[in-house]
Amino acid sequence: MFKTVLFPIDQSRETREAADVVTNVVKKYSSRLVLLSVVEEPPPDAPSADPMVSPEVVAKLLENAQSLFSGQGIQSETLERQGKPAFTICDVADEIGADLIIMGCRGLGLTEEGADDSVTTRVINLSPCPVLIVP
Repeated sequence: MFKTVLFPIDQSRETREAADVVTNVVKKYSSRLVLLSVVEEPPPDAPSADPMVSPEVVAKLLENAQSLFSGQGIQSETLERQGKPAFTICDVADEIGADLIIMGCRGLGLTEEGADDSVTTRVINLSPCPVLIVP
């Protein structure tokens, strides 16, 4: 049913909590697991304290996530992309032929419009495949 699962990750608590659901789904359906982290370019005039704009931090995050799943007996692929998180997640889902995106309910990213329009909300609205949101 879910041949390819895309798991966008960041450093949020929601991502860590969603990892258990990802493990269960991938094992149940013998899915291919693709881990994605998006490096977002900060606005040129704003100093950024966001760790997700550092390629080094993102690379380490992907490495740690891959190790976590490997310890559960799950092989995974990693992708690091640059861009706006919601759009990039949906583009990658389309590119890899994802059957399911699993993500935390909030994550670190809010859009420019603020708290009412999170990255998760945008992914739900733009996704080319079903999205499982883990509260």
